[in-house]
Amino acid sequence: MRFLISLLFFALCPQLLSAAPIIFPALSGKSDARTLVVYSSLDEPLARPMIVGFQRANPDVAVRYEDMLTGEIYDRIVKETDAGTKTADFAFSSAMDLQVKLSNDGYAQRSDLPMSDRWPAWANWRNTAYALTFEPAVFVYHKPSFTKEKPPSTRAEFVDYLKRQGAAIFGRIGTYDIERSGVGFLFMSRDQEQFGDIWDVIQAMGAAGVKLYSTSEAILERVADGRFVLGYNILGSYAADWAARHPEVGIVLPKDYTVVMSRIGLVPQASASPDLGRRYLEFFMSKEGQTIMARELQIPAVSPEVAGENTANTMQEMLGGQLRPVPVSPGLMVYLDQVKRSRLIAKWNEVLRLH
Repeated sequence: MRFLISLLFFALCPQLLSAAPIIFPALSGKSDARTLVVYSSLDEPLARPMIVGFQRANPDVAVRYEDMLTGEIYDRIVKETDAGTKTADFAFSSAMDLQVKLSNDGYAQRSDLPMSDRWPAWANWRNTAYALTFEPAVFVYHKPSFTKEKPPSTRAEFVDYLKRQGAAIFGRIGTYDIERSGVGFLFMSRDQEQFGDIWDVIQAMGAAGVKLYSTSEAILERVADGRFVLGYNILGSYAADWAARHPEVGIVLPKDYTVVMSRIGLVPQASASPDLGRRYLEFFMSKEGQTIMARELQIPAVSPEVAGENTANTMQEMLGGQLRPVPVSPGLMVYLDQVKRSRLIAKWNEVLRLH
């Protein structure tokens, strides 16, 4: 199905340690070229096409790319700003809650850009934090295990399948460990808001001996080789990448609702060169930048200006109200409250054990 192929986009790659900064010299060859400093949670090989495109349009700008964990991006910007020193010119992270907190707490500056007024309302918080990607949470399944019936396409069907199969699939279901996976916690918190019977789903997974992992790769590897029959709430970018390379892996966008997360870009308040940060953000949001993501990285573009199949608009036209993008708003910070976070995790652990 062509739509599933369109899900081949950014892989969320696990990192153990931050990589050393990578320097992209100015294409003009100027030794005294200005340098754009980027803090990002995206692996450099995946970021390279965007950097190359930006430098083609800005040949007198060098780029210093620092590949970090999402929490480190937040901590570095806060620490450097509070110390009165300069920080990154542009920050790009999949930790939607932490990026919005930076914006809300005054660590990001307003960026009024040509596309600001046309950017989707859910993807723009006061022109300070912009959603730049469109990434759904999906069910993944082992195709050879579903030759006699269709894989579940709603959460109710998912629960029914787990109960009917019983011992036959015990220990062969996987999902994120929400205590260790930021994306997993985000998806679970949205599930709790969107689906009144979500704890029935969690209880059914517990009864089925669900295995918990902090990375998408660990789950998809086990689905691909048949150790697992199903994976719940898996980031679509990784799922599509694995499905393209492993024909045994199937993907379902849940028909009851599909949560969509985004990576957020912003210009920090203490940026040394905020004009360069805004220029890079503007390129990300431009037709050219969004087309690079849609065509070269195969990530659905957020921009309404990008035509073609691989866009958020097209996905929404095809799936309508099924898609539930996570709005870029202070509502994301609810579960940064440690008491609320601890309560959700405690209930998650308690329900998983009740079987």
